[in-house]
Amino acid sequence: MAKHQKHAKLKLRDNDNFAPNEISILGTKCNVISNLVQQVSNNLSVYKLAYFDASHNNAIEKQTVEKFTFHNKGTAEILMHSEVNKFNQRVQFAQYDFVFINGNHYQGAKQILILDNQKEASVLKRLDQLNNVQFIIKLAEDSIYFDFLVKKYPQIKNLMCYSIDEVEKISKHIENLIKQKIAPINGLVLAGGKSTRMGTDKGTLNFYGKNQRDVAIELLENNNLKTYLSVRAAQEISIENKIIDKFIGLGPFGAICSAFQENPDVAWLVIATDLPFVTNEVIQLLLKHRNPSKAATTIKGKDKQFPEPLITIWEPKSYTLLLNYLAQGYSCPRKVLINSDVEIVEVDDCFIRNINTPEEFKAAKKEINE
Repeated sequence: MAKHQKHAKLKLRDNDNFAPNEISILGTKCNVISNLVQQVSNNLSVYKLAYFDASHNNAIEKQTVEKFTFHNKGTAEILMHSEVNKFNQRVQFAQYDFVFINGNHYQGAKQILILDNQKEASVLKRLDQLNNVQFIIKLAEDSIYFDFLVKKYPQIKNLMCYSIDEVEKISKHIENLIKQKIAPINGLVLAGGKSTRMGTDKGTLNFYGKNQRDVAIELLENNNLKTYLSVRAAQEISIENKIIDKFIGLGPFGAICSAFQENPDVAWLVIATDLPFVTNEVIQLLLKHRNPSKAATTIKGKDKQFPEPLITIWEPKSYTLLLNYLAQGYSCPRKVLINSDVEIVEVDDCFIRNINTPEEFKAAKKEINE
């Protein structure tokens, strides 16, 4: 008898313990760890980084009012009551490219071990946490590998080892760890609209001698993107790579969320089927300027006020943002872009004209043929 499945079986995002990509640093004093994190972060300022630590202040009392102090330069000081909970932290850290963790307090999925001869007991206490050490740092020239460490992990001496002052090399190593987890890109052609103004499925319009949805798919596949067609359940389209809308009645917003539900570990390059003037050069420009540290990389017409959400690379971190906006009652992907940290690529307006009515279709087809 098959086991009863109580909850929907969704694909889980590839998270570490507390964040999509994290590393704990342990083996020495907390101030040495925090100083190293600050130095490395200065070298990696192009990425969005966070530091997860524990307070040593035993005098802190539970807040009767939680305090949020915002500065006009974009910084914030927050004092609030919050227990450590990996699910909450994964939401909290979803926007970060990399999270450093003070490993003296919390276990990270990856680790950096600092060899400090004064902290043998501390390392022994956390020996089982050293299950995925990326590299070693020696606090001093005479720092040793403890016997119990070598006994449990015989290969540990073969790992890359730096001295504490080799900040540039350490930073480069960590940058490689960040780059290893940059999400691949899939293509998503939006073909699930009802085409009310056009009166017929816009994906079947013929500008170039074939269905426009096929043109859009080829445009993305020619740029080496595994591409899917986004459709409504009622549409009978026989194509292998398709994603049926799970977020019903939300238009393109729901299609993007449905794609992330299908695979939350990839970025989705989204293009609508009513954009026949988008060229291969536009797609290549978007890919060239992709910034995975941002929530999205989006196209904007040079004379347009707002970006075009349906010619956009939506990064995995944008899924959390989209759901947050949905929880507030908004289903406009452009609103998410306008109010988020995104990379904007400008092109001439003529490349991103929407074709929505029979009259616009006739004019566009005539222009393309000429």
